[in-house]
Amino acid sequence: MSTDVAGIANRIIANIEKVIIGKRPQLTLAVAAYFSEGHILLEDVPGVAKTMLARALARSVGCTFKRLQCTPDLLPTDVTGVNVYNQKTAEFEFRAGPVFAQTLLADEINRATPRTQAALLEAMGERRVSVDGQTYVLKPPFLVIATQNPVDQEGTFPLPEAQLDRFLIRLSLGYPSMEEEGKMLSRLQLGHPIDELKPVVTAEDVIACQEAVRGIHVDEKVKRYILEVVHASRDNEDVLLGGSPRASIALFRTAQALAAVTGRDFALPDDVKRMAQPVLAHRLILKPESRLRKRTAAAVVKDLVDDAKVPITDKMKATQQDYFS
Repeated sequence: MSTDVAGIANRIIANIEKVIIGKRPQLTLAVAAYFSEGHILLEDVPGVAKTMLARALARSVGCTFKRLQCTPDLLPTDVTGVNVYNQKTAEFEFRAGPVFAQTLLADEINRATPRTQAALLEAMGERRVSVDGQTYVLKPPFLVIATQNPVDQEGTFPLPEAQLDRFLIRLSLGYPSMEEEGKMLSRLQLGHPIDELKPVVTAEDVIACQEAVRGIHVDEKVKRYILEVVHASRDNEDVLLGGSPRASIALFRTAQALAAVTGRDFALPDDVKRMAQPVLAHRLILKPESRLRKRTAAAVVKDLVDDAKVPITDKMKATQQDYFS
C-alpha cells in the first residue's frame, strides 16, 4: 500500500475535530465511506452539527463544494441543471446545477419531493447526469452528504428504499457530553472555527486513497463472513426485505477502507462488525408486526452479527503470534 491512507485520513479527521468535538468514531466511519467512493446519510435531531460535519469534511479536502437546501418547491432541474436559450448565439446552453460539485451537501433531503430526490439517483449511482438526452460525467471524487431529521415528520417525504440503498452508510452523531459541550461553547465564543478551516489534503490525495483501498486484502473467510451476515438478513423472521447484493458490496468495501484508515493492508472480521450497523441498518425493512413489537433495524443487525460465526484468518494468527512472541 504505497499511498499513506491512514496518514491522509488522520489529517482530515484532525482538521474536522477543530470544529466537531468528541465524535472521532463517527468521523472515522465518514472518512472510510469517502475512501470507499460511497455517499453518507447523516440522520439525527436538529442542532447536533450534521451540516457542520458535512461542511468541515468538504473544507478539509481541496474539492469544489455546493450546498443544496432541500424544500418542497425544489425542482429536479434545480439539482441537475437546465438548458437555457441564448438569444445572442441562438443556441441552447447548459447551466450546470449544484450536483456538478465534487462534494454536494443535500441539507434536509427528506423535505424535497420524491421527484426531486430521484434527480440524485443517477448521480449517486453512476457518477453522471443526463439532461435532455445529453450525459455529463461528474468530476471525481464525487461525494453526496445528505442530512435529515428523523423526528420531524411534518412536510417531509421519507426516502424510498431505492434512494436509501444508494447511501453507503448512515450515521448519527448524538448529543455531546457536558464536558464536550463546554469546550464547544469556549471555541464558539469569539467566532466559528469553520470559518478558519483550511484544506489539508487535495482531491488527488483522496482519489489515490480510493484506489489504494481497492487493493486491501480480504481473506476468503472474511468474505464468507460478510455474505453470511447479509444472507442471514434475508431469512430473519423480523425482516420483510433484507440486504441486497449492493449491501454485500458496501460491507466489503467499507471493511477494506476501515482497515486502510486504521493502518492495515488487510481486513479483519472486526472491521466487518464495526461497519455492519452503519451499512446495513438503513437497508433493512422490518415487518409491520415486528415494528409493533418495538423491534428496530439496529437491534436486528446486532443479532445478525452476534449469531454469525467469526472466522479466524491466517493474518489474525500471524498477528497473535507476533504479539505473544
